[in-house]
Amino acid sequence: MSVKDAVAARFDRLCRERGIRYNELATLAGVTPSTVYSMMDPVRRDVSVVTVKKLCDGLGVTLGAFFSAPEFEMLEQEIE
Repeated sequence: MSVKDAVAARFDRLCRERGIRYNELATLAGVTPSTVYSMMDPVRRDVSVVTVKKLCDGLGVTLGAFFSAPEFEMLEQEIE
């Protein structure tokens, strides 16, 4: 799994656990729905640390708690 896939999977899991949709996450985080949907798109999935922080803030999750998840334990090497 790549780091982009892990970030998307983590936000997907958090949304499912809380029963919220991606557009609700966008509203909570103060970003556009297209920002969230773009991040979740397996083809595009460009995401910045600032966006991750905003989405975490919207969910009331610290960056430390966000990245302390199983999705990030077995990441592929990004350097080829």
